[in-house]
Amino acid sequence: MPSDLHTHTAFSDGRLTPEELVAAAKAAGLSYLAITDHDTVDGIKHLYEQGLYPSKTLHIIPGIEFSSEVDGHDVHILGYDFDMYDQELIDKVGEIAESRWARFSLMIEKLHELGYNLTETDVMQLAGASRSIGRAHIARALVKKGLVPTVREAFDRLLEHGQPVYVPHYRLPPAEAVALIRKAGGVPVLAHPKKVRDDVLVEKLLELDFGGVEVYYPTHEAADTERYIAMAKKHNLRLTGGSDFHASPNRIPAQLGEFTIDDELAAPFFHPPASLT
Repeated sequence: MPSDLHTHTAFSDGRLTPEELVAAAKAAGLSYLAITDHDTVDGIKHLYEQGLYPSKTLHIIPGIEFSSEVDGHDVHILGYDFDMYDQELIDKVGEIAESRWARFSLMIEKLHELGYNLTETDVMQLAGASRSIGRAHIARALVKKGLVPTVREAFDRLLEHGQPVYVPHYRLPPAEAVALIRKAGGVPVLAHPKKVRDDVLVEKLLELDFGGVEVYYPTHEAADTERYIAMAKKHNLRLTGGSDFHASPNRIPAQLGEFTIDDELAAPFFHPPASLT
């Protein structure tokens, strides 16, 4: 059966609730599913607190995706199979959430200065349960109110780096994110390395205490995959992969299960909670 180690819920910038994502995973015939919301573990905690995790019909792996940056290059770090109630991790994601709120308010102010009648309430109604408010939520709210025609145009005209509404947000340095995941008992993985846009930097990053590299990714061409497999093997790291599924019509894949990896790559990241052993 296939697996997916990179998905998002409405607790960050995905469109599906955790329950809907799990249902979609079961419908797609997935064996292992990692929920890797941006800078938050609220989605997987929600499943646990609702009695839906652990599941006897789907291997759910607690995950997270930390945003980082090095010399202007976006670096994303996935964490798997950690203690989602680790106090240091909870404190840090809370700090990141607070910084996101401050950034969110500033972006709304900038939109008002440019004549865009978008309110925090407009965005919050769309974001739902998410405390990890980001540019994608603002872009979708702008489209919903008819202020821009598409999410892509919202980014290109307003929200992308260098555009008038862009505001940088607090990001963990890669070494700190890796150490935080390790301390919580998890495995840190370098996400979609091609998006770093600098393979020399990728090689340097892999000298940190990573446990794997996301070599299988929807926008990686065959040559990219082979190159990152070679890097992973050079550093004795696990090979991982995932779809980066958001349930967004503007992103690939459109459906969960369209991009998957073999179970044998996902299985090492899954350790059943005591209630299933």
